[in-house]
Amino acid sequence: MNTIRITKQFSFETGHALYGYDGKCKNVHGHSYKLSVTVIGSPITDTSNVKYGMVIDFSDLKKIVKIEIVDVFDHATVFNKNTPHVELANELEQRGHNVLLVDYQPTSEMMVVDFAEKIKKHLPENIQLYSLKLQETETSFAEWYASDNQ
Repeated sequence: MNTIRITKQFSFETGHALYGYDGKCKNVHGHSYKLSVTVIGSPITDTSNVKYGMVIDFSDLKKIVKIEIVDVFDHATVFNKNTPHVELANELEQRGHNVLLVDYQPTSEMMVVDFAEKIKKHLPENIQLYSLKLQETETSFAEWYASDNQ
C-alpha cells in the first residue's frame, strides 16, 4: 500500500496586532496569508468508489479548510482576548468590523497551532494532517508538523 502526501494551498487577508510586543507589530496591521495544508494517507483502491485513486478529494479538503479557517479569518482582525486589545476589538465590532477574539497571541506560530487543531477534527479517520505552512510575508512563515507534536 502506498502512502501519499497531498497539499492544497489557500490564501486570505487578515489583520492583527500583538499586544505587548516591542516592535511595529504592536500596531494593527494586516497580511496576505498563504496557507499550505498537507495531509497523508493511502489512495482509495476500491475501483467502484467514485474517489478511486485519491487520498482525499481536493474539494473535500478545500471544504474543511474554507469553513474552519478561510471563511473565519479572511478580512477579519484578530486580537488576543486576554489583553486590553479587547477594548479596541469591541469598538471595531460596534462599528461593523469583523473581529476575532482568540485565546492566544495572534502570531503566525500560534495561528498555525490553532489551525492544525481545527483541521484535524474534520479529517476522515484514514487521513492524517501531516503539516501546515502559514506564510505571513514573502520571506516569513511558520510550519507545523504532526511528527513534532505527538
